[in-house]
Amino acid sequence: MKHTRHLSVILISILFIFLGCNRKPSTTDMGKEDILKVLDIKINKHPKDDNLLYDRAKIYLELGRVNDAIADLTRATAINGKEIKYHMLLGDAYFANGDVEHSYQSLQKALELSPENDEAILKLGEIAYYSRDYDRAMDNLSKITAKDPQNRTALFMKAFIYKETGDTVNSIKLMRKVCDLYPEYGPAFEELGILYAAHHNPMAVEYLSTAHRLDNKNTNALYALAMYYQDGNKMDQAEEIYKQILDIDVNHKNAWHNRGYIELFTYGDYPQAIEYLTRAIQSDSSFIEAWTNRGCAYELSGQREQAQKDFMSALELDHTFQPAIDGLNRTK
Repeated sequence: MKHTRHLSVILISILFIFLGCNRKPSTTDMGKEDILKVLDIKINKHPKDDNLLYDRAKIYLELGRVNDAIADLTRATAINGKEIKYHMLLGDAYFANGDVEHSYQSLQKALELSPENDEAILKLGEIAYYSRDYDRAMDNLSKITAKDPQNRTALFMKAFIYKETGDTVNSIKLMRKVCDLYPEYGPAFEELGILYAAHHNPMAVEYLSTAHRLDNKNTNALYALAMYYQDGNKMDQAEEIYKQILDIDVNHKNAWHNRGYIELFTYGDYPQAIEYLTRAIQSDSSFIEAWTNRGCAYELSGQREQAQKDFMSALELDHTFQPAIDGLNRTK
């Protein structure tokens, strides 16, 4: 059973600032709640005031009340369909709600009103990217870089499109350009490090280390670096990085799992492997690889009954998981 691979986290700079707003209001939002009450009163008196509806929609988005924002913005655009910012914010709200089609339509309307609106073009490119319509995404993003060759967001997203479509050469080329232009932009260093790591290029260490330096709480960069060392059979270095990750996030399931994997299959320290893999399971009870590898550790230490239980727990999560099937068959 292989150790857990790093899943590249898409770190595109989100243009839609509301995406982090789907949450319950905290005590720090009380000011916004008070503003909302004032707007409610004003709108009750002036229900056809599109500016008031727009202002309330912005507060709704900040509070994570996306459906309410959509309702207000729909009313605002019905009253005054020529106000670009209404369509822009409506596109944001639809996107926050996972409604890509209506988000795209709203932004297209904004673009019809203002054909040179770079913000709308950039957002259309992002929507197309998330929809995996890479040709349309690249077309919109290229319009931005034609006017602004150093636009960070457009360059970064284009690099991701190249990565997604298998053009590693151009992906690395553009990602390096972003790193050169924006030496404090950690996500570009992280992704470039991941690209190099996938090709076993030692440059991965430099870029992933820089990403961590720029954000010392970035466990994604550290995890990619640990995986680079582990894949290169440099287990001591990998182990040290996993310890750093756990200092930041004590419940990082993959760090616990991979420490257990190393103890199990590299050093043969079964009790230590069981301890680490148990921590991984405690961090995520649906972690099928951790159940299976802990079953292997129990099996190799002669605890067949406990091994069977772990293999069966893995199969309860996925009855087709072959490593667990094999393990169960071995311990019957």
